[in-house]
Amino acid sequence: MKQTNIQKNTNTRDTSKKAKDQLIIDAGQKHFGATVCKSCGMIYTASNPEDEMQHVQHHHRFLEGIKYVGWKKERVVAEFWDGKIVLVLPHDPSFAIKKVEDVQELVDNELGFQQVVPKCPNKIKTFLFISDEKRVVGCLIAEPIKQAFRVLSEPIGPESPSSTECPRAWQCSDVPEPAVCGISRIWVFRLKRRKRIARRLVDTLRNCFMFGCFLSTDEIAFSDPTPDDCRRLNRYQET
Repeated sequence: MKQTNIQKNTNTRDTSKKAKDQLIIDAGQKHFGATVCKSCGMIYTASNPEDEMQHVQHHHRFLEGIKYVGWKKERVVAEFWDGKIVLVLPHDPSFAIKKVEDVQELVDNELGFQQVVPKCPNKIKTFLFISDEKRVVGCLIAEPIKQAFRVLSEPIGPESPSSTECPRAWQCSDVPEPAVCGISRIWVFRLKRRKRIARRLVDTLRNCFMFGCFLSTDEIAFSDPTPDDCRRLNRYQET
């Protein structure tokens, strides 16, 4: 009798749990399940009205933000077979600054950055990677610094966090080291990644940040890198 009651209660819990699961009916609709927009890169459920509404809003805002019309005296610092890199400085025309602000807002929302007033707003350099489709698909924002703090290596052992875990706060050295350039943001449009755009942005920065000087990797610092960022930076320094 006791075993029967336990089995009955277990079945009741299972039924209650299944009732809370959200299900989607496949009624032969054209789009079913998760969909990736080929223009804005957003992942959404096409059969969900709320997701579709959010996608429409994000799609319009994103495409307006990365659309690049260009201007007469744009400062092209590098050209490639699939696009070019344009440098924007704080004293450039207002429409160029407005484009940088629009792109930075998109970048901050995607990276989870808060709007922070830079220490030297008049010395910020923004590098925009413009694709052949006249869209901003990459952005790097840098400013001059005097010192930085080296990220300490992770301990190797059975208790070390695996690479699949969520990013955590990094432990940095207390001893400052001399540095010349600080990169606060580096971003590439998700549908254009793995095309060496970030590498080309950093290479162009190293060549153009100081007149007549090519920066070494030890003279560059990144703000709040994620574990993936650190792995990419290590690979970049090894090449």
